[in-house]
Amino acid sequence: MDPEASEYTPEKKSFFYPLNPKYLKIGVYTIGIILLFTVFRPLVIVPAGFAGVKLNFGAVAQPPLKEGIHFIIPVYQQVESMDCRVQKAEHHAAAASRDLQTVTSVVAVNFHVEPSSAAHLYQRVGIEYEGRVIAPAVQESIKAVTANYTAEELITKRQEVAIRTADVLTKKLADYHIIVDRFNIVNFEFSPEFNRAIEEKQTAEQRALKAQRDLERIKIEAEQKVTQAQAEAEALRIQREQVTPELLRLREIENQRVAIDKWNGNLPRVNGGAIPFIDVDKVK
Repeated sequence: MDPEASEYTPEKKSFFYPLNPKYLKIGVYTIGIILLFTVFRPLVIVPAGFAGVKLNFGAVAQPPLKEGIHFIIPVYQQVESMDCRVQKAEHHAAAASRDLQTVTSVVAVNFHVEPSSAAHLYQRVGIEYEGRVIAPAVQESIKAVTANYTAEELITKRQEVAIRTADVLTKKLADYHIIVDRFNIVNFEFSPEFNRAIEEKQTAEQRALKAQRDLERIKIEAEQKVTQAQAEAEALRIQREQVTPELLRLREIENQRVAIDKWNGNLPRVNGGAIPFIDVDKVK
């Protein structure tokens, strides 16, 4: 039997009377544990897709904590969560092309922090690494690559420009253990003067193409006419070769036969000469 319980009598009054000291002790322990976990927080949870950077009185400890629940020493240790999921950053970068045209590039970068190196990144840069590291690296990479192309080549070789820029950016961010997953050039924006020059050039090319097509059409029509004339001349030549005296005589006989077949037996009363025909019907 518990000695404390055996000594408990209703006469022994206290502030917690009439509670049993045994249960009172359990309650105190329970309250102490609750205060320990709520105030000092010895348990931390690292969410999915994050890495926990453990700090011992502010000093970064290795290795970073993985996803899940972890025990820490209150007051002495604390944990900062670093997002290691794939993130998107969109930036505007102004640069000059090889032909000294001002180009504003709109790019989108997908990236993530290497979980095993999250503590190094936190120690060197901190949580605001996008503004401190990624944005300047994007600006510098675009300027370095854009300077190798003319403004027109930036449009016609857009995929090549994106690949080269992604390579440069990947090397720059690798020093900070940031991995580039995808790099896309959303748009190129040029000065109004350059846009007008491009529009005028396209208009001139369209006019030149139309003139060339018209010239080809005229040439084809002329060739068709020459071919047709040659065919007609050849047909006349063949006809002339086929006309002989015998053929003319034959045609004359055919025409006379046709005239005889069409004659109704009456002679014309007046001819075109000075001597008229005699009207046989009146003589009768």
